[in-house]
Amino acid sequence: MERTFIAVKPDGVQRGLVMEIMSRFEKRGFKLVGIKILNASEELLTKHYEEHVGKPFFPKMVSFMRSGPIVATVWEGKDVVNQGRAMLGKTNPTDSAPGTIRGDFGIDLGRNVCHGSDSVESANREIKLWFKDEELANWESNQTKWLYE
Repeated sequence: MERTFIAVKPDGVQRGLVMEIMSRFEKRGFKLVGIKILNASEELLTKHYEEHVGKPFFPKMVSFMRSGPIVATVWEGKDVVNQGRAMLGKTNPTDSAPGTIRGDFGIDLGRNVCHGSDSVESANREIKLWFKDEELANWESNQTKWLYE
């Protein structure tokens, strides 16, 4: 089983979408193993978005991500990184299909409701940035036998 990092951004938190987003992951059969709500520091966001440092949109993006609380989560399951990305939809909500989280709730690229890891490698890196090992729960879901062969 792999893990992924999903964050509900300040716009998603302010709009009351946290439970709706989490519910979609639970209903899909993914297991929640980490959750916290926090106001992210500039240092954490700079590390998280390190590939964008120096780009023209970077300061505005960090400012937005610091504008309110973020709900950071870690989900576990088979192919959860790819499936999570599919559930979120394309980064630009106007390109996202209806039925995806961004397609249903996003309107603007700068307010796209949530972040999801784009690869197993970035998921591992992001999880380590946002969570200490002891903040992640290792547990067996009773649903496992109903989800996987």
